[in-house]
Amino acid sequence: MSHFKDIIEWIALLIDGAGVLVIVAGILIAGGRYLIQRRAESDPYHRLRQDLGRGILLGLELLVAADIIRTVAVPPTLDGVMVLGLIVLIRTFLSMALQVELEGRWPWQRGREGQSPE
Repeated sequence: MSHFKDIIEWIALLIDGAGVLVIVAGILIAGGRYLIQRRAESDPYHRLRQDLGRGILLGLELLVAADIIRTVAVPPTLDGVMVLGLIVLIRTFLSMALQVELEGRWPWQRGREGQSPE
């Protein structure tokens, strides 16, 4: 059983690393895109925020997934579950806030097809 826990912990660690890499890559790509296209676009700052938000949002989703996977390897104590719940709650709130910022609507609200959020 210890071998299984080690494998789960490694998988969670890899997903954590992927989440961090996605956030860093999102920052670098958004920054590079901003520097290249800042004169060509009418509102380059808005585009920069959109690109940064997407990278952070995807990274946060991976970090939440790693936290959930990690619960399989940890014995379920009340303290452990409460800490995990708090971490997932905070990251989920951040994800929802970013999605509202990016799309201008709550995740459960439907937008019309092809309609750009502004």
